[in-house]
Amino acid sequence: MIEWVGRKTIAGYAYLAALATLASQALLDLILPTRQGRRESWLVLVRQILFTGVDALPVTTVIALLVGIIIITQAGTQLPKLGAGGLVGSIIVVTVIRELGPLLTAFIVVGRSGTAIATELGNMSVTREVVALRLMGIPISRFVIMPRMVGMVLSMICLTLYFDVVAVLGGYLVANAQLTIPFYAFLEGVMKALSSSDVALTALKGLLFGSAVAAVCCHHGLAVRSSFTEVPQQTTRAMINSFVLCLLIDVVVTVPLYL
Repeated sequence: MIEWVGRKTIAGYAYLAALATLASQALLDLILPTRQGRRESWLVLVRQILFTGVDALPVTTVIALLVGIIIITQAGTQLPKLGAGGLVGSIIVVTVIRELGPLLTAFIVVGRSGTAIATELGNMSVTREVVALRLMGIPISRFVIMPRMVGMVLSMICLTLYFDVVAVLGGYLVANAQLTIPFYAFLEGVMKALSSSDVALTALKGLLFGSAVAAVCCHHGLAVRSSFTEVPQQTTRAMINSFVLCLLIDVVVTVPLYL
């Protein structure tokens, strides 16, 4: 048992170290750009933003509306019965803006774009495109990993803020028929409970989740070696590990701030 725990601990440490190395190298490539291949990197970055951010707006809107309707309906109908109608804004800020918004957005991005990145890089590895780029002296980190990571991080931050707005305002407008709270009172309660630190925390979680998801999916995509059967296996591992890592990051960020 001790041996098994030790092996798993060492493997987990090595895995996190590999992710950190990949992410730090991509950050260096972003900070220290070169003229060589700048146009190609920019095109990959734009395509990643379009796919991860713009194309995800419909599904993000639907999920945000449904989550907002459920939470706002429950809070707006039950809390006034308990004499705690003034806490509706605080409940919504805590549940949607601080927690559910960033997490559900991360899950959407993992399911849509994270798996796509892992599959794309896995296919590139099998067809020897990655080897060909290295033989031509083209840095994989600069032209393959960095644009995808930056695109996913920017898209994750914007989608997280968009999710929060749609869930709170759109959810209230849809659930308005069942609520006895006027819109101006509802909005005033949310604005009183909402602080700049909540917005900053939401954006920070979007940044961290986007970085983690991109690093995990790129790592597993490049881990494919010689067989197409490895691609779905690594994609599944990337998805599961992304979910777990996002939850761990959420715990690490949230618990020290609100204990």
